[in-house]
Amino acid sequence: MQTSPANRAKRPERDPTRQGQIAENRRQPGTRQWPSPNRDAMESRVAFRIQWVAVNSDKAVVADKQADADSGSKSRVTEAPRGFIAEWTVTIILLLFGTTTLVQAFVIPTGSMEDTLLVGDHLLVDKLAFAPGGSVMKHVMPYEDVHRGDIIVFRYPIDIKQTFVKRVMGVAGDRIRLENKRVFLNGHELNEPYVVHKLDYIDSYRDNFPADPNTMIYPPAQVMLDKNVVHGEVVVPPGFFFAMGDNRDQSLDSRYWGFVPRENIIGKPLIIYWSYDASTEELSNPAVTISHLFDIATHFATKTRWKRTLELIHSYPVQ
Repeated sequence: MQTSPANRAKRPERDPTRQGQIAENRRQPGTRQWPSPNRDAMESRVAFRIQWVAVNSDKAVVADKQADADSGSKSRVTEAPRGFIAEWTVTIILLLFGTTTLVQAFVIPTGSMEDTLLVGDHLLVDKLAFAPGGSVMKHVMPYEDVHRGDIIVFRYPIDIKQTFVKRVMGVAGDRIRLENKRVFLNGHELNEPYVVHKLDYIDSYRDNFPADPNTMIYPPAQVMLDKNVVHGEVVVPPGFFFAMGDNRDQSLDSRYWGFVPRENIIGKPLIIYWSYDASTEELSNPAVTISHLFDIATHFATKTRWKRTLELIHSYPVQ
């Protein structure tokens, strides 16, 4: 879960011309109530013609709200990922040229993808990577299929005005289950060096999935549990993906709202162009506050995470 740090994001439902909002909902401890999709945090086809490329001037708040704590390397065999040089080439092209079709800027306001993506990371998202290619363009442009381990930015299935960022854990036909926080894919336990666990206790639903929900879940998740569970494992249907956050104990993800439809995927995070140590409250605010601007003006040098600047974001080959 942006080209100019001076411009902040607004939630898309308030001003869709300026920015989108990636946010997740906090589930309250010990309650059985619906998460509110608007609380807290956390597209494109190329026609067969020459056109300029550029960074979308709109910014979106990309992040996923942490689910409440009490709610509960092998290479790809079939297709090699784009290499280091190719990634940097695409990045430079996107930065230098000019329309709004291939890349968009986002900011992460919450911690559901920690420690891969931090609160305050400003990202450029490659909207070309997963775009469906035509019969000719697919041989020219660097289109990719969505793989396990890819980090994706997508329209939240419950409210497509919001945008989430998660890691793909299962593709069509995959069988997934969790046992005491450990993820099993197609019968074997995964090695997940990118995952962090920040809660010590075991939640009967979150950490032993699929199971009887101990909190209210969204209808698509209930349908998933009713129709897509075979022998204690969730089976991913064609055209959908199962996604989870790297901050596994504090992520509102497919366990709670179901599968990600292929058509909801916007793109993949490409690069962290700026990372600033700001609070979730500041980054989630739909308005650019004077206090936040003052904070940037006075602490830009000390609160910028310089080591993360221009850091490429890589997938992990989940097998």
